[in-house]
Amino acid sequence: MAVKTAAARLEERWRDILSVHARTMCEIDRVLHPHGLGASDFEVLDLLATEAREEGEHCRVQNIAGRIHLSQSALSRLIGRLEKDGLVERSVCVEDRRGVWVALTRKGRDLHGEVLPLQRAALTRMLDS
Repeated sequence: MAVKTAAARLEERWRDILSVHARTMCEIDRVLHPHGLGASDFEVLDLLATEAREEGEHCRVQNIAGRIHLSQSALSRLIGRLEKDGLVERSVCVEDRRGVWVALTRKGRDLHGEVLPLQRAALTRMLDS
C-alpha cells in the first residue's frame, strides 16, 4: 500500500476544494438562471445589498473588486450588464474622478430579495453534506 506524501495530501485537499467550489457555483448558476442572473451577478448584488443598507447607498467599484473573485475588467463588464438591466447605477466619485461608485436600484434590491433564498438554499444543499 502506497503512503501519501504531505505534498500529495495537500494537492488532494486543494483539488477537493476546487471541486466543491465548481459544483457549488454551477448549482447557484442553475437556480438563478431563470431569474436572469449567474453566480457572479448575484455576488455583486449581494455585496451591494450587504454593504449599502439603504436604497441609493453606494460602494466603490475598487472595494467590490477586492471581495469578488473576478479581474477588474471582468467586474467592470459584469457591472455594465447589471446597469444595462437596470439593477445597479454607476456614478463618478466627485472627490476622485478616477473612482466609480455603484449602487443597487430598487429593481436590483427587489431582485436580490427574491433570489436570496434560492442562493442560500443552494449553498445549504452543496455545503452541508
